[in-house]
Amino acid sequence: MTVEIQILIIMVGIFFFFLVAGFPMMIPLILAPVVIMALYIPNLDPLTIVQQLFTGVQIYSLLAVPMYMFAADIMCKGRTAESLIDIMKSFVGHIRGGLAISAAAACTFFGAISGSCQATLVAIGKPMRPKMLEAGYKDKDVIALLMNSANIAMLIPPSATMILFCVTAGTSVAELFLAGVVPGLVMFFMFAIYSYIHARRNNTPIQPRASWGERWRVIKKGALAIGFPIVVLGGIYAGIFSVIESAAIAVLYAIIMEMFIYKSVTLKDIYELARKTGMVTSAVFVLIAAGNAFSFVATYSMIPQTILRLVLGPSPTKLQMLIVISAAFWIMNMFVDGTVTILILVPIFFKTAVALGIDPIHIGIIVTMQSAIGSITPPFGCNIFTACAIYRKSYADCVKGLPPYIIMMVLVSILLIAFPVLSTGIVDLVYK
Repeated sequence: MTVEIQILIIMVGIFFFFLVAGFPMMIPLILAPVVIMALYIPNLDPLTIVQQLFTGVQIYSLLAVPMYMFAADIMCKGRTAESLIDIMKSFVGHIRGGLAISAAAACTFFGAISGSCQATLVAIGKPMRPKMLEAGYKDKDVIALLMNSANIAMLIPPSATMILFCVTAGTSVAELFLAGVVPGLVMFFMFAIYSYIHARRNNTPIQPRASWGERWRVIKKGALAIGFPIVVLGGIYAGIFSVIESAAIAVLYAIIMEMFIYKSVTLKDIYELARKTGMVTSAVFVLIAAGNAFSFVATYSMIPQTILRLVLGPSPTKLQMLIVISAAFWIMNMFVDGTVTILILVPIFFKTAVALGIDPIHIGIIVTMQSAIGSITPPFGCNIFTACAIYRKSYADCVKGLPPYIIMMVLVSILLIAFPVLSTGIVDLVYK
């Protein structure tokens, strides 16, 4: 048995032991490289681990993460979500499955504002679920739709998952944001078509058609919410401000909209939301720091090369690499949060995949897509437990309606692998 295999076995063993024992993920992330250094790399200065911990959170692009999270929390507390729901419902609520399509559309649009699938699930799901249940939809179908539609936020910019991938891989955040638009819209249209067919099959009641006067009123009421992604993302691609500056603009826009226009959030609420965002950000940044230390020691010990050689052999093809990346990220996201998966697996696959000629932006879309699928796949997809907490439903109730959506998302993944232009075409058009 080679030294690399021994190191790999020890690292995997430490992970499984501490996860089963219920320790926070940061413990095995930090402990595994420390143990490997002590046993196999004694000549490496122990301070190197400390340096890597600090290096992991000193990346400028990470500043966008807490600010987008703060903006999303402000809008979850306010009236942005309900304004979006009213707009979508006024245009498609009268067709068969219209409420379901409205929910998916509202999730897609809110994802383009918040960048967070959990925030979208809370903001859209809480007001939308009672409306759909009252209209005659089955609860298992409603929960499944909301869980999966919220996942579109991972692909629609500004996605926190995409920012983390770009930080870990060293790619362009703006380009990956742009690349996610088409896959995100493909997911939405698949969900909308399924909702229409499913509603016709179950003869789900339809809503009264809104008049153009009513539509105009809800559009005026929700104009600021609609303008949010136009201002924030439009500013990035018009060259007015950077991704980091756009995150700051997002916070300012959210505060002005919810505090002074809608008057749904008070100064005291802003303080509490800022405190909550700070607590979540600290946990995320600790994971990022630990993941950087883990990646450094793993790379130093030749673990990525060992894993790829065992899985793919000496001469992998592009297709083989993309399939393995998809499978690895999907499976790992079934068990741990996407943040941890990206921190561990991206350093293993990324450089080899790029060396094979795969576009870094295409890799980012594939990874983000698998994070979305894994988050709603049993046994431990994180969105499942988020839904259980939000809707106060059992685990079994939350997973009943998931299979059709998992199949649709896998189909989108296959399309992305088979036709890279779906993710890279718009980037090539704008940047190259």
